[in-house]
Parts: sequence; structure tokens; C-alpha cells
Amino acid sequence: MKLGIQAVVFDAYGTLFDLHSVTARCNREFPGQGAALSRLWRTKQLEYTWLRSLTGRYEDFWMVTESALVFACSYLSLACPPKTRKELMESYLHLDVFPEVRPTLAKLSQYKLAILSNGSPKMLAAAEESAGLRGVFTTVISGDEVKIYKPSPRVYGLISKRLSVLERAIAFVSSNFWDIAGAKTCGFWTCWANRCNLPEDKLGVRPDVTVKTLDGLIGYLGE
Repeated sequence: MKLGIQAVVFDAYGTLFDLHSVTARCNREFPGQGAALSRLWRTKQLEYTWLRSLTGRYEDFWMVTESALVFACSYLSLACPPKTRKELMESYLHLDVFPEVRPTLAKLSQYKLAILSNGSPKMLAAAEESAGLRGVFTTVISGDEVKIYKPSPRVYGLISKRLSVLERAIAFVSSNFWDIAGAKTCGFWTCWANRCNLPEDKLGVRPDVTVKTLDGLIGYLGE
């Protein structure tokens, strides 16, 4: 196998699972405001994971996601009664995968495949089931196991323990540069799926490779 890689581990949201359905649901509930709401919701969702990690006040990703939604609606002066909030939250349980995900995973089936996500076990199981990916991955790992969020090294440390593979033999793939930086710092070979053609963040590390979509991995890890 190329590069000595034995396992390929993927981030979930924005890497495998397309958050477009979240945006679409926001726009149905709040016509003309959907894009702004989903963008702020996602931003605060990530901010809250980092703040809770730094302050040692962990809540699982479902609770963090709901808190971020409440803030985003309040900031944008959008009424969000319990029924609306429930419907918007459930959009995270029924996500599609990006078009290239299934064929890419099929072509990488000779590796141990896994997910590492901040998502709660409930959220990840629902998304995996909804997307028809049950049985594709050797394991699905949630940061909930250690009650802290990526990019804490404690979360990335779960991978080698669960897969029984050394860090240097693991490829980590994410669409989030901060996630790539965290994984690279922990010794993984990294691939940044830069779907939006963003510049690299200046964090003192760089991905080993950058691809536009996940099928770009095949040239590095495929047969």
C-alpha cells in the first residue's frame, strides 16, 4: 500500500456529509435567511466546541449544536419556537454524502476505514444510517468518549487505540484546515479536502496533500 498507510480516517461534517440539507431546511423555515442562518449556526457550533474544550465545560455535540442554533436565531432576530428548533436540529440526522464519497470509499476498501468526529454517537449513527454507509467503516469514533473536542490531541489519540495502527500509518482526511492542523500535529499523514478553494490557515503546519474533492485521494492511496 502506498506511503505505508494502513488506515484512512475521515472527518464527518463537511468532509463526508454535505451540510447543504441544513441550509435548505433553514431556508424553508426562514425564506431568504437560510444561508445566513446556517452559516452563523455552523460558525457558533464550532466556536462553542473550542470554548467548552478550553474552559473544561463539556456538553455533547447535540447540545452544543442546539445552543448554537438558539444564538444564531436570536442574533438574526428569527423566531425559533420548540417545533421549529426540533425540525432544524433533525436536519443533522438526515444528511446526504457528497457525490464522490461512495465511489471513493469503495476504491479505498483495502484500508481500514474510519470516521473521527466531534459529533455525538447518536448524531453519527443517524447520519451513517441515513446516508446508507452502515458497514462501510471499521469504526466510527466520537470525541464524546474523552469529553473534549477536536483539535485536542486526546481526540486524535483515540484513532490509533481503536484501529491498532501507528499514527504514521494513518491517513487523516478533513475539509477543515484546523482539523488537519490538529491531526498533523499528532503525527498523521494528512489530506485537506479544500472544497471551497480557501487559503491555508497560518498555524505552523501544512497538509501533506490538498485535493478539491475526496476522489483526489485515489491518486495517492488508490490501487
